[in-house]
Amino acid sequence: MSSVSRKFLAAGAAMGLALLAACDGGGGGGTSGGGLVGPAAAPSPAPTPAGVTLDDSVRLAQQASFGPTVALVERIRALGVPGWLDEQFGATGSTYADLATDVRSDSCAAGDTACTTLRFTRTPVAMRFYADAITAPDQLRQRVAFALSQMIVASEAAVRSTAGIAAFNQLFLTNAFGNYRDLLLAVTMNGYMGDYLDMADSRRGTPSENYAREFLQLFSMGPDQLAMDGTPQRDASGGTIPNYTADDIREVARALTGWTYARVGNAAATDNQAIAYAQPMIAVPGRYDSAEKKFLGTTVAAGASQQASVAAVIDAAFNHGSTPPFVARHLITHLVTPNPSPAYIGRVAAVFVNNGSGVRGDLKAVVRAILTDAEARTPQPSSGGKLKEPVLAMTSLARAIGVTTDGYVFQVRDATIAQPVMRAPSVFNFYPDDFPLPGSATLRSPASKLLTSSTVLRLHNLVYDWTVSGDAGRSEYAAVSTIPGSSGSVPVWADWEAFGDNVDGMVDRINLLLFANGLTKAQRDALKAAGVAVTIADPKLQARKRAQMMLYVAGTSPMFLVDR
Repeated sequence: MSSVSRKFLAAGAAMGLALLAACDGGGGGGTSGGGLVGPAAAPSPAPTPAGVTLDDSVRLAQQASFGPTVALVERIRALGVPGWLDEQFGATGSTYADLATDVRSDSCAAGDTACTTLRFTRTPVAMRFYADAITAPDQLRQRVAFALSQMIVASEAAVRSTAGIAAFNQLFLTNAFGNYRDLLLAVTMNGYMGDYLDMADSRRGTPSENYAREFLQLFSMGPDQLAMDGTPQRDASGGTIPNYTADDIREVARALTGWTYARVGNAAATDNQAIAYAQPMIAVPGRYDSAEKKFLGTTVAAGASQQASVAAVIDAAFNHGSTPPFVARHLITHLVTPNPSPAYIGRVAAVFVNNGSGVRGDLKAVVRAILTDAEARTPQPSSGGKLKEPVLAMTSLARAIGVTTDGYVFQVRDATIAQPVMRAPSVFNFYPDDFPLPGSATLRSPASKLLTSSTVLRLHNLVYDWTVSGDAGRSEYAAVSTIPGSSGSVPVWADWEAFGDNVDGMVDRINLLLFANGLTKAQRDALKAAGVAVTIADPKLQARKRAQMMLYVAGTSPMFLVDR
């Protein structure tokens, strides 16, 4: 931007940011309904201005995709919410299956970092995650899979196998609209998870309780008994009632003994350099505890097969009374709002129990219930909303700009903004669903856990780099020579250049894609002022630079970070 004054750009951006922040409705806690604030929310939130009605097509795109695009919004408008959901339930395009090919752990020569990156890191899988998130048509499947992966967590931080990471995350894509019981069984038998939470090689006499504990606490019923509306059940003294005891965990662990990894190329079971993380675990009868087990009101008779013991564990958790509201709340939190009403949770949990045809655990029906509920289709009040987690902020900006990518630059950047996908710091994910909204005694804001002064600054830098400094020749967009098939990233500014002198048209598009048409006239005027302040003799370059400036102002505003 040699012909553009940085000083002038900075002044225009500051003016726009100030107005967008001041008019933002992100507000503090203590009130009912949803509730998140942007990082720079005003102390006394202004009410939603009269006359501003959010575009529900864009709102659905925010909830059910990795960011609105013009084509996506038009498709939703054309089909309507039910029709678009039906289309998405049948859509395909994303996959990790071709990356799930196991290799021996000694298959890379010493010092061959390219080989190590390809075979023993998340990099190829995370690249695919972002490439598909940006352009693949099955956006809803990917969003649901992303939400499930943040409930049932295994991480590169503990197990480094590209094939294992790919196979594990493929389970979420495959089962996103399937049955939750099938997903629980597939995860339980998965080799990558088997290593992550120590079910693999757990044996009679000394069973590992790690997987059993997290399976109950995080993947199915949760620690405390819940009513169907998600509220805790109370005992006579007002205390919560635990769903299970230490004895239950121990007995479940016993029932899950006797499994080990498949091996690459039929290598010996003792060859630990040939572990096949992408394959389901295999039985080792000699390590299985075949005595009677009792847990969660279930009895597994002595002599029952290993498969029968696993099935008993899965069924006990799947059919537990707390599992429907526990799963419903998690999915609502990640798709719509972290502060759903008890009635909303109850309606979705009821669909989990019975999809209308007597089927329990039908995730397609659950997702439909979540996204068609009146609470999802009604804009949140000015004091409410859902904070975009860093990954969604990044992908939403890229999809609004218009980017094609192999995903590499995204998986580099996600580590800097505290959310490297497939590398959660622990089985508890990057943040808990019940992380409180700072300053509120009642509201939840899970993604706020990732908002620190450091991550906010880095996110702002990312937005600047990909907008004001985001021309196609940017070095971080280049293809990576050591990764086969790498094609790099390309921002498609031609669409924005085509606006020419039509700054109002650019403002309209930004208002649509980033704010669901929620800008007030004052905010639109501020955004336009930031754009027209950029003057360059070359009309095409001027249009691009104006769009970049306005996208920077919009992308760093609190309003963009909070979906309502």
